Amino acid sequence: MDQPNRVDSLFIHMFLILFFICLIFVNYIFTFKRQILLIEDGKGKICLIFWKISQIGLAKKLSVKKISLLDISEKLKISKSTISIVLNGRGDEKRVSKETQEKIVKYANEHNYRPNQLARGLSRGKSETIGLIVPNISDTFYSRIARRIERKARLSGYTVVYSSTGESRTRENELIQMMLDRQVDGLIIASTQKNQEDVVRLKNQQFPFVLIDRHYPDVETNFVVVDNAGGTSKAVEQLIKLGKKHIGFVTLKPGLEAIRQRLIGYEETLKKYGLYEGMKNVKELDPDHLDCEMMEAIKSLVQSTHKVDGIVFATHYLTTQGLRELRKLSVKIPHEIAIVSFGQMSFFDLIEPPITSVNQPVEEIGDKAVEILLDNLVEKKLTYDQQYLKTKLEIRKSCGKN
Repeated sequence: MDQPNRVDSLFIHMFLILFFICLIFVNYIFTFKRQILLIEDGKGKICLIFWKISQIGLAKKLSVKKISLLDISEKLKISKSTISIVLNGRGDEKRVSKETQEKIVKYANEHNYRPNQLARGLSRGKSETIGLIVPNISDTFYSRIARRIERKARLSGYTVVYSSTGESRTRENELIQMMLDRQVDGLIIASTQKNQEDVVRLKNQQFPFVLIDRHYPDVETNFVVVDNAGGTSKAVEQLIKLGKKHIGFVTLKPGLEAIRQRLIGYEETLKKYGLYEGMKNVKELDPDHLDCEMMEAIKSLVQSTHKVDGIVFATHYLTTQGLRELRKLSVKIPHEIAIVSFGQMSFFDLIEPPITSVNQPVEEIGDKAVEILLDNLVEKKLTYDQQYLKTKLEIRKSCGKN
């Protein structure tokens, strides 16, 4: 009879261990701290006893009951309208006594009162939300702008929701509609420039929006862009000052207005100094095939009989890929070829040689976009605010600085 008893005891122990593991899991899910005891009774059987000691800090915070205006009203015997006025910061304006205001604010703070933002927005006829649509939020240029927009909007009481189009016209169309369905108060858009129809629709419906970085020349709208032609001109002139006479330009295939303007700046500056050699030193790459096309472009520029002595890259990511190919070919920068990037990357001043760049005023782009949008949310404007911001040439060792 001893053997069956031992088997039963082993089974009970295994069952209790499994039960104990399940309890730990449940405890974790519900974020409770519990103490568990295993004791032996007078008959040699294991008994399980547990009790709750305390809740951890996070659970304690989350378990606090949310109170409403009605709760405060019933407790303090003050009307809901008066409480709403005070908690919206209009107590003095509506001549509510200081004593009453202090009483309401103190009770609300002590009991963790939080206003219902959705109801608050609906009562005001707005959601206090701004939609931001960009091509790629992971791109350093757009992520920096997004952070600035978020900061500026938050200071004015707005939340920003954003998403990326991946340069897809269809995706941009879907995102604009999604943002409208979410009842955002306004939009800030870095468009694919393949979606003029939606931009015209927003304009015709007088929906507040601002275009950034890219705009549609044929559609009059609010926008904030940089002086792309002027920025490229600064880059080319710096190379000319160093005595460079054969300057290449690595860019993207036509499609974006900003890219078109950068090509114009390159061409006009070379013509101004009598150095324009036509399109033979211009390499227009397909964004979907940059790796292979960059390799061929760089080889063409540095290994031909009429090789270049300077290169301007039209974007920061083209510069990054171009540098990789130049190093594969053991090209010495700036001794053999000097280079300038339109656009900055955080590591440009950390590599050897540090890269000269045309820096865009990212913070100003974000600030201006929010300011223009908020102005249009306050009142409908009869004219459009169109901002062309200046760039700054940061000269480093890749192009003229010792």
